[in-house]
Amino acid sequence: MRPLFHAALPRVLLKERGSGASRVSVYNMKKIGFIGWRGMVGSVLMNRMVEEHDFVGFESHFFSTSQAGQKAPEFAGTDCGVLLDAGNLDLLKEMDIIVTCQGGGYTTSVYDKLLASGWKGYWIDSASTLRQDPRACIILDPVNREVIDRDLERGIHTFVGGNCTTSIMLMALAGLIKSGAVEWLQMSSYQAASGAGAKNMRELLAQMGVLYGACAEDLKDPSASILKIEKEVRDAMNSPAMPVAEFTVPLAGSLIPWIDKKMESGQSREEWKGQAETNKILGFPEGQIKVDGNCVRISSLRCHSESFLIKLAKDITVPEIEEIIRNTNEWVKVIPNEKEETIRELSPAKVSGSLSVPIGRIRKTTIGDRYLSAFCVGDQLLWGAAEPLRRMLKILLGTL
Repeated sequence: MRPLFHAALPRVLLKERGSGASRVSVYNMKKIGFIGWRGMVGSVLMNRMVEEHDFVGFESHFFSTSQAGQKAPEFAGTDCGVLLDAGNLDLLKEMDIIVTCQGGGYTTSVYDKLLASGWKGYWIDSASTLRQDPRACIILDPVNREVIDRDLERGIHTFVGGNCTTSIMLMALAGLIKSGAVEWLQMSSYQAASGAGAKNMRELLAQMGVLYGACAEDLKDPSASILKIEKEVRDAMNSPAMPVAEFTVPLAGSLIPWIDKKMESGQSREEWKGQAETNKILGFPEGQIKVDGNCVRISSLRCHSESFLIKLAKDITVPEIEEIIRNTNEWVKVIPNEKEETIRELSPAKVSGSLSVPIGRIRKTTIGDRYLSAFCVGDQLLWGAAEPLRRMLKILLGTL
């Protein structure tokens, strides 16, 4: 591997040749700006970078939208001075790469102005704002490294993390889709509170506390009627005491069968993203793979789960399907369709905080041999948010 900052090279894209593959790296890059590093996704990103010893070989600069001038963090054990103003275009223009987890509002307010000012750096973003922008590449390198490399070669400078459920789905199923075995797929996602934000996670826990408090005394009494306990919980769930400022309705002990805005198609925007992003991530023409389904918020704290009905383009056996999936990437894990292994390995309780993407319940349906059922789980704060950004930064720095 070449050194990160080759003094004799201009800051241009250079092609490395090795192992039969072409890879593009950016050299002579020294200043990396981090924005939104204190939020939920940003915090996960910082933790992962510390765990992987990524804070080396470049200057870290930390920005803030509200606390400029205060002391900057020391994730790498290096004094990074003070927090810089995230709204100051002159300061942003000094960065070679900007990594933002600040959200779509910030991207909307800064991105175009920064480009208009003549900035030629690289923008890595967790927000959805630019995903369908023709100037942007949606990043999930274990799935679409060839797309990322191609876009780097043709001068793309904007790299955006994908929708959380779509990214997790592709970590599990991209190999099967790329093999030509999938005609269409229907996905039902069961999304954790963390997908809505930190305040929503707190509200879910507060709701759980209200429900427990409503029946705590009767729970201590083995002879108490379960129907009485259920009514206490139900009454509390629908009472003014139930905190619903974030979700607007109870989630604890219930679910919310709608996420994001309504589209003209009748889908929620979260459901629409499945098809729109799947094809762009894989570098396919728009609409080549049909994806639809229902997105539901459940009272899991962290980790999304997804159920699939897949129309196969050809009749292949379950062992063949499992082998294709198993070879998709190093993080996907095929779980045998057996009860004990499934309930032990295929749940948010097992997967939260892990890069593992288990997929199981793989079987041909009774509808027909070309209809496949499956179920997967993935930590949406990792592969669905922070990890693709971390890895894209390493790609630009030539270390991945």
